Amino acid sequence: MLAYDARILTEYRDVLTRGRLRLDQDRVDGVLGFVETYGELVVAEPLVLDLPHMADAMFVEVAVAGRVDGLVTGNLRHFPAESVGSVRVISPRSFLDDYLAQGRD
Repeated sequence: MLAYDARILTEYRDVLTRGRLRLDQDRVDGVLGFVETYGELVVAEPLVLDLPHMADAMFVEVAVAGRVDGLVTGNLRHFPAESVGSVRVISPRSFLDDYLAQGRD
């Protein structure tokens, strides 16, 4: 399941519209629309976490609230195992490998 909350949508919009990325606004809107259409909006409770970047806490909070299978991120070092409890943190490559191994397309 793809879980999100308003904070995550705001963060994604901020990151994807940064000038240095030079992403087409229609594509950004498409990605965010996909998240809203196919994801599940969750209400996440604040958690006591000790992360290298506390601004990333929202991702763990949403993962816990949404009871997701894993948190997919390219910043694995921002989510050390000893700080995220039972939340499985995986790279995009690992997610894709797992997804394809299950015969999904």
